[in-house]
Amino acid sequence: MSQSASQSPLHVAIVMDGNGRWAARRGRPGAVVHLAGARAARGVVDAAAREGVGGLTLYAFSADNWRRPDDEVRALMRLFRRYLHGEAARCVANGVRLTVIGRRDRLDPALLHAIAGAESATAGRTRLHLRIALDYSARDALVAAAALPPTALADPRADLAARLGTVLHDAGPVSDVDLLIRTGGERRLSDFLLWESAYAELWFTPTMWPDFDADELRRALADFAARERRFGALPAASTAAPAAHG
Repeated sequence: MSQSASQSPLHVAIVMDGNGRWAARRGRPGAVVHLAGARAARGVVDAAAREGVGGLTLYAFSADNWRRPDDEVRALMRLFRRYLHGEAARCVANGVRLTVIGRRDRLDPALLHAIAGAESATAGRTRLHLRIALDYSARDALVAAAALPPTALADPRADLAARLGTVLHDAGPVSDVDLLIRTGGERRLSDFLLWESAYAELWFTPTMWPDFDADELRRALADFAARERRFGALPAASTAAPAAHG
């Protein structure tokens, strides 16, 4: 598998899809599926750290998800708050840094307080950087970043990436996604990390998010490792010197 020149730690992003269908097939209420999804997230974070993944971005709540019924949205926001409170200590113990990317002006004060607490408690952990995308839209973020004043960076791409990080409340430059996974059988990006996924390898699975586990993550990573990433260059075989003939 060819890598980019930077050889940066592997960044995996996941669209956690299929929760509603998982619940419908089992006749479960929404509260149960959201708890099951949170447990799946915990297992995947642990597995990613064990597998040596450097960055993991989970698509938790899109800007379009505000269109869902009010009671469901309120339940999700309460779950996010509890998740952040509950996972902060676990992340500290496991060397995981947790940050939240996306808009914050539409989040309630209690959730903002939980975000600040989790980010502060886990700052400096380096084993894995876990990013939770909350009230996130890649298109909206790009539009907002383009409207910011330019930075002092000479490279236009680095300049836009830095502004994008500011808009998303990201603590550092936006890193490229190496592997983007979508669960639930759908095959689309759904406005997720469009800038960062320019050269991402895509992996789709019919497994619903609550059933996605460490074994499934390992299968995705193994498939990724077998791919040749050329970033526009020729395949390795095409650039090899011709064999001499006796």
